[in-house]
Amino acid sequence: MEQKAINVLISESEIQHRIRELGSEISKDYEGKNLYVLSLLRGSFIFTADLVRQISVPTKIGFMTTSSYGHGETSTGSVQVLNDVPDNLEGQDVLIMDDIVDTGITMNFVINHVKKLGASSVKCAVLLDKPERRKVSLNPDYRCFTIPDVFVVGYGLNYGDHYRNIPYVFNWK
Repeated sequence: MEQKAINVLISESEIQHRIRELGSEISKDYEGKNLYVLSLLRGSFIFTADLVRQISVPTKIGFMTTSSYGHGETSTGSVQVLNDVPDNLEGQDVLIMDDIVDTGITMNFVINHVKKLGASSVKCAVLLDKPERRKVSLNPDYRCFTIPDVFVVGYGLNYGDHYRNIPYVFNWK
């Protein structure tokens, strides 16, 4: 990949500050409930790890792997389940976590899938919300940041198989 100048959209300190706030909000909302966090791999693993450490209620965590992007910058429009939910979700209050919602196709698919598995309630939390790209009616229940329609990487978001480890969100100038 050629070298390009980066443009930091959301700094590491901004991300961590917002995650602390969101963790407190989720803790209040799920007090006394059976919280099951479902992290959509691979993009959300960093966000999930940081956010669940800010949640004070007992939490069970599971992972699901879906794919709709491959190695490109845009969704294919088709969602594939690569690894399904490993646990019984009946009676659980499920909070699906993902790195970004843009078209909403993947999150909408997973929400409907989890409902069919018998969850008591289903909500979603995302690091980034990109509403300009929405192709389905979906509004995340929890979001850290709303961003414009630009391709972003870092903090779990990848380009190809790289840049997930960068502690901030950026794009190229």
